Amino acid sequence: MNLGIRVLQISADRSARGILYPNSPAFKRQEAYAKQFGNLDIIGFSRRSDGTAEIDAGALRIYPTNSRSPLLYGIDSIRIARKLPRPYVISAQDPFETGLVAWWIARKLKVPLHVQVHTDFLSPEYAKHSLLNRLRVLIAGFVLRRATRARVVSERLQIGLTMRLNLIGSITILPIFADLDGVRAARENSVLAARFSQFETKLLVVSRLEPEKNVALAIRAFQEASPLGSCLIIVGNGSQRKALQGLAEDLGVSKRVFFEGEQDAALYYPLADLVLVPSKYEGYGLVIIETLAAGKPVLSTDVGVAREAGAIVADPEHFVAALVDWFKNGPRAASLKEYPYKNFADYVRAYCDDIAATYR
Repeated sequence: MNLGIRVLQISADRSARGILYPNSPAFKRQEAYAKQFGNLDIIGFSRRSDGTAEIDAGALRIYPTNSRSPLLYGIDSIRIARKLPRPYVISAQDPFETGLVAWWIARKLKVPLHVQVHTDFLSPEYAKHSLLNRLRVLIAGFVLRRATRARVVSERLQIGLTMRLNLIGSITILPIFADLDGVRAARENSVLAARFSQFETKLLVVSRLEPEKNVALAIRAFQEASPLGSCLIIVGNGSQRKALQGLAEDLGVSKRVFFEGEQDAALYYPLADLVLVPSKYEGYGLVIIETLAAGKPVLSTDVGVAREAGAIVADPEHFVAALVDWFKNGPRAASLKEYPYKNFADYVRAYCDDIAATYR
């Protein structure tokens, strides 16, 4: 069903899998949204060096800012917005830089503002991460207090925003979409199974290797709690890879810790006996959802949807003890408690209806 509205979205996704690149997963999602809305214009923060160009895909149109500097993203976005047809509603990808730009445009055009919140910026660990994050916390409070409607991805975020911010608009919980049918259908890869066949128990981390993901906690817990017949498989890449490899060496477990780099996580879930999520903060926790959907248990810090979804939850100080207990007592299987979408079409309808409700 076409909602017959025009939406302007402000985005900061410059990744190779992002909206600025046709045939990327993010681009295909936007095409589905555009078909549901009727018209979707997206202004995407980008640098000239990205080499991106305007895209006209019928109901979907994407306008990269092609800015000389990140400091000009806002000015260039406002310049582009002035040339576009007036939208019914403006949606910001986050309450930070894109949220501030979206608020300015919405204020000038006198249209309602919809803000999406995927990150738990209210976590103390988020602000500790950097000076920029501390500034973003202030920006988010300013933007969300002026938004007509906000979409959050977990109950944890909804409760946090309700308790900490005096919001005038509605807050809707709409989790991120996950291809759970694909995860459930995945079978053990024979090549991977052969590689790790010498280990009786296989622990898995699927994560960007960045400070906030706290993968060092998983390695230390593995070193302290795991028997010799176990291994730790780390899927993902990032700026901390060399440091984490050095940590595994220093702790004497490098021969049982495997850094796999960027891989399809679905290939590893059937292999794993337990998935570790040691993050300092998460807005959602897609890995938690996918793992539980695959029937495997998760040991997680208290982040994102860990409690809601059915993970074993432990704070960092008790992570080792929780892992020791798992080795002794299990569980060896698990199930996903809650997930609201039957399929991708169901998710698209919920997503678009929420933004449309901002206008109505």
